[in-house]
Amino acid sequence: MGWTDGRNVRIDERWSAGNAADTRKFAEELVALDPDVILTSGAAAAGPLLQATRNVPIVFVLVADPVGAGFVDSLPRPGGNATGFTAIEYGFGGTWLELLKEIAPGVTRAAVLRDPATSAGIGLFGAIQSAASSVGVEVSPVNVREAAEIERAMAAFARASNGGLILTPGGLAFVHRDLIITLAARYKLPAVYFERSFAAAGGLISKGPDSIDQYRRAAGYVDRILKGEKPADLPVQAPTKYETVINLKTARALGLTVPPSVLVRADELIE
Repeated sequence: MGWTDGRNVRIDERWSAGNAADTRKFAEELVALDPDVILTSGAAAAGPLLQATRNVPIVFVLVADPVGAGFVDSLPRPGGNATGFTAIEYGFGGTWLELLKEIAPGVTRAAVLRDPATSAGIGLFGAIQSAASSVGVEVSPVNVREAAEIERAMAAFARASNGGLILTPGGLAFVHRDLIITLAARYKLPAVYFERSFAAAGGLISKGPDSIDQYRRAAGYVDRILKGEKPADLPVQAPTKYETVINLKTARALGLTVPPSVLVRADELIE
């Protein structure tokens, strides 16, 4: 789009690694720089940015419920200084549970890893819980905050048989990605993840929006704002590309035979 860092645009970056205090500090630092636009990912970062400014334009990606979180007035007419791209509707959580049961029919219990501090973590668990009885699976929440807490909770969950795992979106999910995948393998838990990189790193299966596509589309909004348009006039958009990725090596390690009905829906198979 013609923008080059260091030539006709300057890009400053911050990464809080899921630390809430750092997120608030970095939000204030970026706002203090008086930028023309801020790009952010996830509700956990969008919230502190909007607390820090109602003037600087903000483009967000991968936010599950921007209206419910109070980030925008409505999807077609955001109304304030923020707009962007939603992640998934809460009802999508039931799809993960159905997929877990389909790829591992023996699962009767599922641990749902979520960030309890975000609306997405709460809303998605509620959606999964609502779908649980229809597929014959009992679900339990596991909070994704600190590594030690995750390890204790998953060890306790794995003491009983027929368990599975669902990981819901959030910044802390990426921070603890390798730990969660390692624990799922250690305890032989079939697991469904929300994004491709988890399956690529050794997770069993992922299903969700193409996150790279969201950032590419967000670049278009950043470009339009740099050229003078206002976030209030740019509608919040839903995902347009979804992908299902299966790690066949992990399936074999778990002793699972992936059903043809699941294989045929896969966008990518990792050997």
